[in-house]
Amino acid sequence: MKDKPLRDHLGELLTGGHAHVDFKTALGGIPPKLRGARPPGVEYSIWELLEHMRIAQWDILEFSRDAKHVSPDWPAGYWPKMQAPPTGKAWDASMKSFARDHAAMKKMVASPRTDLFARIPHGTGQTILREALLVADHNAYHLGQIVIVRKLLGAWRK
Repeated sequence: MKDKPLRDHLGELLTGGHAHVDFKTALGGIPPKLRGARPPGVEYSIWELLEHMRIAQWDILEFSRDAKHVSPDWPAGYWPKMQAPPTGKAWDASMKSFARDHAAMKKMVASPRTDLFARIPHGTGQTILREALLVADHNAYHLGQIVIVRKLLGAWRK
């Protein structure tokens, strides 16, 4: 398969851990009381960032594979309504949902049946390659914000 190196690089980019922090490291071990905290001068909590990432990644994945998918309203539909998770179970569900959709995107990119360069038929010129890069870029950006919020809250490893 001629494009295997590209697929492998995309998988690594989606996973993170080279030039930026990975999902598990950025979100691991956050005390429940800090998940909804906003440091002074910061307009979002770790929960808000996690949910935003989850919703955006889900939307990109579903757009990539389902012509009938309807995206949330922008921008309100891409952010949670609450500053903090309502329960520990909500936090866990968000983490699991993010991981599941992330794995599905990686699987799509890795599959030789996926034409990375073909236009998505129901799109406006997008390709799976573009959507995978968008997921990787968007996640890296917000994972960096999560690290900053954790540092400001005193909840980041030294």
